[in-house]
Amino acid sequence: RIIRTLHAVGIEAIAVYHHEDRTAPHVSLAKEAVELTAETATGAYLDIDQIIQVAKTFSVQAIHPGYGFLSENSSFAAAVEQHGLTFIGPQPNVIALMGDKIESRRFAERNGVPVAPSATVQGADTDFLRQASKIGFPLLVKAAAGGGGKGMRIVHSEEQLLADIESARGEALRYFSDERIYLEKYIEKPRHIEIQVLGDGKGNAIHLFERECSIQRRFQKVVEESPAPNLSIRIRDAMCEAAVKLAQETRYLNAGTVEFIVDSKEKFYFLEMNTRLQVEHPVTELVCGVDLVEAQIEIAASKQLPWQQSDIKQAGHAIECRICCESPEMEFQPATGVIRSLSFPSTPVRRFDNGVHQGQIISASFDSMVAKLICFGQNREEAIAETAAALNELVILGVENNVPFLQKIISHPVFAAGHLHNQFLEEQKDSLQHTPLTESDLVALI
Repeated sequence: RIIRTLHAVGIEAIAVYHHEDRTAPHVSLAKEAVELTAETATGAYLDIDQIIQVAKTFSVQAIHPGYGFLSENSSFAAAVEQHGLTFIGPQPNVIALMGDKIESRRFAERNGVPVAPSATVQGADTDFLRQASKIGFPLLVKAAAGGGGKGMRIVHSEEQLLADIESARGEALRYFSDERIYLEKYIEKPRHIEIQVLGDGKGNAIHLFERECSIQRRFQKVVEESPAPNLSIRIRDAMCEAAVKLAQETRYLNAGTVEFIVDSKEKFYFLEMNTRLQVEHPVTELVCGVDLVEAQIEIAASKQLPWQQSDIKQAGHAIECRICCESPEMEFQPATGVIRSLSFPSTPVRRFDNGVHQGQIISASFDSMVAKLICFGQNREEAIAETAAALNELVILGVENNVPFLQKIISHPVFAAGHLHNQFLEEQKDSLQHTPLTESDLVALI
């Protein structure tokens, strides 16, 4: 995705890869590709020294961190700058501040952005019990350095709390090397709305409106769209204003996303800020008519915003489906194998961002997401119809995937009505179950 924009604006790309990724599309697209040596793919892509050495060897000017791995690592951003290179993202101190869920919440609260009732405790776990009783159940136990649903637990009773605290701490330490946790009031069936922002590092910032990200499994997004359906202009504008204020107060540089949860009464609360380009950025690109990667590059080069707020308009509707090699019927367990066939007929209103190709091995080393299907319509009804048609025409054979599951979501009457919240998949679980082919179906197919 990033290399395509670099080529479009006349910039050469150097790629790094682990041996497992040697046949991945980004390797062949780049002018040069350098293999990182490490026992595991994760170890390779987290090796700051090795990545910077490659950059220096090829005399690159800037490093784009992508979406994952080191993309929100303040030490990496600082190391890039220390070696005289440009980090295409925010300042290291801002990454550190907003990456800490406890400190970022305090910062938001100090700047008048609402946060859900919460508690942090420095002493014994029994102090959590006292704080929990003040907040009230249900509540969330969350990792201070968390993300992607890791180190997070929903707690419904005091009897459950201490065990879930211990479990969340262990998971947080395992994934983030940081066992700090905090408590937060659990908002029942909230919507998950996020605001795309851009900043110039000097206190100037703009927003590119909202994205609806409420369709989730295990706190991880499955379907995203823009604009958010059934969201009042009043609440949308208030969230956009709050997001811009946070970007201004941090003197935010480059692209970022401020995430909120919205309750049934349209009261919103700050959730977190992602200091990188989001996976779901294409829906914003389609409805706003911008290339966010190009904007990132321009801001990194000039320290100026490409647009003023008045230049940004929303038009039409876009929906993104995350294509994952996993089994929805088996609690979304990742699937592995070889992609034997991959085809998708693209059109002017369909976009297929993918990192795989026919014959590629899907291993357990990476996240299960392998592609993103993004469709556009003049309105939400058109976008849903286009997405449904595109999913029907998408062929991925050889590895189990969630395309049939996505088809059921997109065609679901509750989804069509725009009655969305983060418990949608659980609430509609029975109607979203995949119906296996019978022997007679197979005979008919043959």
